[in-house]
Amino acid sequence: MADPGDGDQQLLRAEEFLALHHGESPLLLPNPWDEGSAKLLASLGFSALATTSGGFAATLGRLDGSVSRDEALAHSSRIVHATPLPVTADLENGFADEPAGVAETIRLAIDTGLAGCSVEDFTGDPDNAIYEVALAVDRVAAGSEAAHDGGRGFVLTARAENHIRGRDDLADTIARLQAFQEAGADVLYAPGLRELSDIRHVVTSVDLPVNVLAMPGGPTVAELAEVGVRRISVGGAFAFVALGAVVEAANELLDTGTYGYWERGVKGMRAAHTAFGAVER
Repeated sequence: MADPGDGDQQLLRAEEFLALHHGESPLLLPNPWDEGSAKLLASLGFSALATTSGGFAATLGRLDGSVSRDEALAHSSRIVHATPLPVTADLENGFADEPAGVAETIRLAIDTGLAGCSVEDFTGDPDNAIYEVALAVDRVAAGSEAAHDGGRGFVLTARAENHIRGRDDLADTIARLQAFQEAGADVLYAPGLRELSDIRHVVTSVDLPVNVLAMPGGPTVAELAEVGVRRISVGGAFAFVALGAVVEAANELLDTGTYGYWERGVKGMRAAHTAFGAVER
């Protein structure tokens, strides 16, 4: 049975999370992929966390998009309970096509203690990648109603997926984000934008906080702050950086038989000792 105080705790975290979008500088939102990485990132001074669908899938030996709703929610709950920080979840397309299904996913997400989640307009079908606008808006509206029903505290991020799904259409992206704003979203997100001028155009075209995905060769945090971006996330990058380090260490052992990887390993071990001893529930 849930603790009687869980609802109050969830509301407080959601209020804290939303307030972080209105600080003096953008909210830097890292994406842990398990409890250990959540504790590590919390110990380094971040103010909130976000799950990563791709990073979590990798821990299961799968590709992004292959995790079930039950698995994603159980994973989200583990991240929520790993640290005292507010957590928002990448819940892909809400694990449903129809608005009612999106609303049900959000109600279940609230019960895990999450402070928020994102819902995207990607269908999961590469041949028909993006939901038709009217349906996409109805999905956000249903999600918003569930997120805010009865004074519930839950921060809904609406994602327009054009630019990571092969549709380089800024005008359509902005129109979708504006419609998602009207449908009740709290934060807007168009992953894949790299040009500062495009990002500025998005920010000045809406009234809600905008999240930007940190991309290789993209604008720096300072540049994004200058154009009004309120939140910056890394997606699966940190998870894949960790896997990349394992690949480098393994290749060194296989190819040269040396142990230079321990230099990085000692740094990670020390950070883990600090994090896992310092972050308490």
